[in-house]
Amino acid sequence: MNIRSFLACSGLFLGLTLQAQSAIAQVIKIDGSSTVFPITEGVAEDFQKSKKNAIKVTVGISGTGGGFKKFCRGETDFQNASRPILQKEMDDCRAAGVEYVELPVAFDALTVVINPRNNWLKSITVEELKKIWEPAAQGKITRWNQVNPSWPDAPIKLFGAGSDSGTFDYFTEAINGKSKASRGDFTASEDDNVLVQGVSQDVNAIGYFGYAYYAENQARVKALPIVEKAGKPAVSPSEKSVLDGSYQPLSRPIFVYVNVKALARPEIKEFAEYYMKTAAKIAKEVKYVPLPARGYTIGLDHIAKVKKGTVFGGKNEVGVRIEDLLAREAKM
Repeated sequence: MNIRSFLACSGLFLGLTLQAQSAIAQVIKIDGSSTVFPITEGVAEDFQKSKKNAIKVTVGISGTGGGFKKFCRGETDFQNASRPILQKEMDDCRAAGVEYVELPVAFDALTVVINPRNNWLKSITVEELKKIWEPAAQGKITRWNQVNPSWPDAPIKLFGAGSDSGTFDYFTEAINGKSKASRGDFTASEDDNVLVQGVSQDVNAIGYFGYAYYAENQARVKALPIVEKAGKPAVSPSEKSVLDGSYQPLSRPIFVYVNVKALARPEIKEFAEYYMKTAAKIAKEVKYVPLPARGYTIGLDHIAKVKKGTVFGGKNEVGVRIEDLLAREAKM
């Protein structure tokens, strides 16, 4: 091969290599919460259409905990989270040199559901939920009349979030008083569609997952109104009850986190900004509660100024209201 041919081949190889690198750079990787998935997937679909599919966005559902493991190893650009980042995850990210921007995207009404053919359970108290789900209930509380004598002598069939799910973390803390404190003898999954299917097939079933999955499956499952404390009325999950703060303790903010190094890539920054500009519309479409407009303005400010970290200090919190959340984020 003469020098001219060699240079021509080298130039062709270099060109192909640069094209391959460019193609790799145009993939945005997202993983984490199945609760946040419907919003992120909706935003991703619209974004890809707007870019005429020149940028590919992949969205996985390995659960909040499973997603943070990948995110803190630098394997993903964005992390969907149905709870704030925890101290252990913060430590893992720090050890790997992964910094992040925290972006609240909506509020969820974590929903307790039963089978539509269940015609005797009209509402449930937090105390009754604890009696069903606390660790001490394992192998002992197996029939409905053990929880409340007025309920039938029938087996309880339990369906709940898997241990890698942020929904599992939040539900156990809100109901049992401690994150991850739960009986283990139930059908668990990070995929909420599995839980919907389980509850829909058994008249004695009860389960819990994000409101969007209930809203999409109202013919298959029925939402249970929650009584927070004795003497208080039962409150159903809805946009109104989340906004007025009455749906407690199962109303919660949901998030995306973006890797700071990834944010230096133009397509990542563009997607993050697009997310903040369209999240309210998509959240409403998939039946979550959008933040007020200034919530997304705060998010855009965090992206522009690369405001690193979290306002939750490595802890999950129960009962955070929208205005409280926005006040914290604005001071970040």
